[in-house]
Amino acid sequence: MSTEIFYDADADLSLIQGKKVAIVGYGSQGHAHAQNLRDSGVEVAIALKEGSKSVQKAHDEGFSVMTVAQATEWADLIMILAPDQHQRSIYSESIAPNLKPGKTLAFAHGFNIRFGYIDAPEGVDVILVAPKAPGHTVRREYVAGRGIPDIIAVERDASGQAWDVALSYAKAIGGTRAGVIKTTFTEETETDLFGEQAVLCGGMSHLVQAGFEVLTEAGYQPQIAYFEVLHELKLIVDLMWEGGIAKQRWSISDTAEFGDYVSGPRVIDAGTKERMKEVLADIQSGAFAKRFIEDQDNGAQEFLALREKEQGHPIEATGKELRALFAWKQTDEDYVEGSAAR
Repeated sequence: MSTEIFYDADADLSLIQGKKVAIVGYGSQGHAHAQNLRDSGVEVAIALKEGSKSVQKAHDEGFSVMTVAQATEWADLIMILAPDQHQRSIYSESIAPNLKPGKTLAFAHGFNIRFGYIDAPEGVDVILVAPKAPGHTVRREYVAGRGIPDIIAVERDASGQAWDVALSYAKAIGGTRAGVIKTTFTEETETDLFGEQAVLCGGMSHLVQAGFEVLTEAGYQPQIAYFEVLHELKLIVDLMWEGGIAKQRWSISDTAEFGDYVSGPRVIDAGTKERMKEVLADIQSGAFAKRFIEDQDNGAQEFLALREKEQGHPIEATGKELRALFAWKQTDEDYVEGSAAR
């Protein structure tokens, strides 16, 4: 299947400029979408629950703030940027009763549509516009005259214009400056979850923890182990981000490169790949989504227990202690905020 990529010339900005857009949520992605849309000449309102701590922030930044129900009634396009586990209740309580044919329901992650937690009525377009970066980066790049690549999808094209509107929205937030890739809700959701679980978050963090444990259990200083398996990880990832795995291998020493080739496959072997396939199967079947949502509905007991357990790993205490000893201090500007929270 050939990849379709769209740029500024492929999108008609006037389509989204002719619509009233409600942004549900004013967190990392919400503030970036809202501000970029406004700067692109789009009429925007922020939809928040009464009492939300984001209300004052949105007011301070010059936005009209409505309840979700009011915004759904008012808007032509409703972009839902609340966390996955909260979207279902927000939709059923405040959006669905006010959603009429001719409106567009938009998402930046396909989770709730893919797994059936939200089912929009007939006559409503359902689209996805997902920037591949955290919100502060989406905003920063837009202000600088650049953009972040987006991916777009259409689950339902009731109007016959859903694809054009998705492209127009992507242009308004800066995506077509960098390039927009056409996908599906299923592909976006399943690959996003797999990337997070098997590589970017689950795979990486547990590989780092295991490496730390091997070194410290062998008698090496935890501070040295921390530097070798965690601190230097950013340097390697930056090289990969800039020029792929090939640039990373070109940039490191011959000793490190040879070790990559001969020892990497001993850690990440055929068994690892088979277990990755099992992770993907759980995602595709909906088993992971079911486990996550049922746990959230049960007060997130498993989630919170796992968080507490992982925060107690010795590498966390070592890192906190070590970072406090140095005159050089890490800041948010040194790092790119993780996408797993979209």
